[in-house]
Amino acid sequence: MEEQNKWSKVDGYFNDRLLAADPVLDAVLDANAGAGLPAIDVAPNQGKLLYLLARMSRAARILEIGTLGGYSTIWLARALPETGRLVSLEFEHDHVVVAEDNLRMAGLTDKTEVIEGPALDSLAALESRGYEPFDFIFIDADKPNNPHYLKWALKLARPGAVIVADNVVRDGEVIQADSTDDRVQGVRQFIDLLAAEPRIEATAIQTVGSKGYDGFVLGIVTA
Repeated sequence: MEEQNKWSKVDGYFNDRLLAADPVLDAVLDANAGAGLPAIDVAPNQGKLLYLLARMSRAARILEIGTLGGYSTIWLARALPETGRLVSLEFEHDHVVVAEDNLRMAGLTDKTEVIEGPALDSLAALESRGYEPFDFIFIDADKPNNPHYLKWALKLARPGAVIVADNVVRDGEVIQADSTDDRVQGVRQFIDLLAAEPRIEATAIQTVGSKGYDGFVLGIVTA
């Protein structure tokens, strides 16, 4: 508990100095809480990291797997150029309703599309509908399906695209080969696929902060 308090204070220090006040994003978090959504949005500094990565990669087409209430969606959509487009996939109907309201409040409905339904079905539909390859893909949904999401991401990404996957450390449980948690096993299978996959170069980073002890994968599609 003492360590968690320190991590949260450090996050607060950096956020106070490096992130401008943002009433829209504050209102989004309030709306999510008011609607009873789980408080598992990315932290503000993590949202800014996603924004910066998307800007640095000059992403014009972004795919997000896992919308929740649209907090990370807004960070990513703000990184898009004027003609850019973001597609976000969300299973829960109530989450879609909240996210669409939040995107409307943020003035981003012209750049974003939230698709409701099981992500694996939606990903197959994106392929069949001929969506252009994506420049940036953020995976932040149900962890048991992470291996499948990676396979789809590689199908739908252009060479040079950035792929980010959140929550891969699981409070350190990722090293437990005999874990009975299907989320941990999903992440482990995801990492094994990354290790064996020649079409992507990737690394994983552990993080601590207001969201506890976790981490993310960062990769670039090579072919």
